[in-house]
Amino acid sequence: MSRWDGIEAFVEVVKQGSFSAAAEQLNVSNSHVSRLISRLEARLGAQLLYRSTRKVTLTDVGRVYFEQCQHLLGGFLQAELSVSDMQTTPQGLLRMTVATTFGERFIIPLLNDFLADHPALSIDVNLSNQNLDIIQGGFDLAIRMGILKDSSLIAKRIAPRRLFICATPCYLKQFGTPHTLSELQQHNCLIGSTDYWLVQLEGKLKEYRVKGRWRCNSGPALFNAVSKGLGLAQLPDYYVKPAIERGELRVLLDQYQPPQTAVWAVYPYNRHLSPKVRLFVDYLSQHLPQRLG
Repeated sequence: MSRWDGIEAFVEVVKQGSFSAAAEQLNVSNSHVSRLISRLEARLGAQLLYRSTRKVTLTDVGRVYFEQCQHLLGGFLQAELSVSDMQTTPQGLLRMTVATTFGERFIIPLLNDFLADHPALSIDVNLSNQNLDIIQGGFDLAIRMGILKDSSLIAKRIAPRRLFICATPCYLKQFGTPHTLSELQQHNCLIGSTDYWLVQLEGKLKEYRVKGRWRCNSGPALFNAVSKGLGLAQLPDYYVKPAIERGELRVLLDQYQPPQTAVWAVYPYNRHLSPKVRLFVDYLSQHLPQRLG
């Protein structure tokens, strides 16, 4: 007997919550599903499900087995998709989310170029400074910056990103130049979407809390404020690099500068082989670093 016999039926019963719903989903009879799972339990020598007239629930052994089988079937599905998708082109609707300003300046222009080359593709972009839930929102893809939190999502690094603490020469002449993190308490720290700056301290990446009388969750607004000498700010390279090269801003506390934090393409596990996602992510990986320059 194949070791796969009954596994698909078992996983579907758990997902659907009943034998009848699973049978309908698999397009087989209720009795056939029941026989498959009975044979599976007999082969394993363990009861996987508690059966009642109202519902089906997992045993402790069944719960562990289900988690493993779900991953196995997911991998099997991806293997099939990788073959069937290999010769296809991007088509259908690509739904994605990205931070507002970064999306407007860098992602949308590239997405428009990509769309022009693929007439079978449609797009729906949500520009938001909130980290929207990709699964709940039904998104195929999200572009995120910085340090990612652990999750079940797939993340691919598509461009480097560095953070700089900076201020104008005029501000520093008036208020002095900080040389340690503790000296930031004596300065007006301009705050963006978070009240901390990322720093490298004793070889580790840490969040350093800052205070100031200016706050706005907009990168361009923050750049405008620091450029007008209102205080110190921490901003990504693509905002401040030209101003730094022109001498309009000076980089501070370079010894605490965090390592590259990157720009990421983030997508659900079960969608990462879709041609529209895979090829657009590859396109971003090729062209975005040049745009950020």
